[in-house]
Amino acid sequence: MKFLMLLTKSPALRRTPLLLASALTALWLSSCASNAPLAGSNDYSPPTPATTGENASDIVTAGLRSGDGAINRNNIDYLLNNPRKSERKAAEERPGLATGFGEQVESPWNRQSFVRASSKPDGTGLVYYNNREGIDAMAGSKSKTNSTQLISGEKIEWGIKGGMSYLPTYMNYLSWGNHNRRFVVGKKDSSYSITLKNRCKSRLEVVLSVDGLDVIDGKTASVSKRGYVIAPGETLEVKGWRTSPETVARFRFSSVGGSYANLSTGEHRNVGVIGAAVFTEKDVDPWTWMPREVNERLNADPFAKAP
Repeated sequence: MKFLMLLTKSPALRRTPLLLASALTALWLSSCASNAPLAGSNDYSPPTPATTGENASDIVTAGLRSGDGAINRNNIDYLLNNPRKSERKAAEERPGLATGFGEQVESPWNRQSFVRASSKPDGTGLVYYNNREGIDAMAGSKSKTNSTQLISGEKIEWGIKGGMSYLPTYMNYLSWGNHNRRFVVGKKDSSYSITLKNRCKSRLEVVLSVDGLDVIDGKTASVSKRGYVIAPGETLEVKGWRTSPETVARFRFSSVGGSYANLSTGEHRNVGVIGAAVFTEKDVDPWTWMPREVNERLNADPFAKAP
């Protein structure tokens, strides 16, 4: 009895049970929180989407969600006034294809140092993709074309491959200006890869983007980011989003709502486009000893007539 009276009279002791209860509550909440990986721990490890389902807006999880000011997702006011609910619904209602986060496969990456000749790309290329119905709507008058394209002054030959062969590729020819666009036809739930062949005699660096995201770090794409270094004459096949130095998550055609861009960032404005930016190496001539120069020297005539 004397102990209880002392407890009620002493302000410091009176606060002890409250502090203990608060500490226990904090520990319980932290145990319920999401165990998401630490952002920025690796520059090659994009975050795994919370779900690959088609109805991401219907998912409700227990505990706290990181990045939303510790708002409880079970709170009815939050669910009814979710600022991203309309965005998710808009993504799910969009027709056509985007790129999802497929199965993880081995794809070793040998990172190399590379000093760019310029901060600006030597050349760029892009290709749009969609299902057959979407391509018909986007391309209008079109004709089938080569599955691969030469970019950056013919230094790089690239294309989009599905399985063992290249995907059907089309070009539309606009009557105003030089605005021809390339389109490839994909199929939902099938995987694809990006192939790049270095046709010159020096190393090249290529930065790739899919749906507006960098394929190495999974974040907003930029030509200022580092890319893949390709040796002379080498063909590189990029199969997916980089998840470690040894693995990637396959590029897989998905709905817009189920895309990696939408599930990881909530952004789906740039789905349906694949981009490549090519950089040459500083103080290296990429065309030295190309076949044309070699042939000219081999065909040199020591007694040629004067012109």
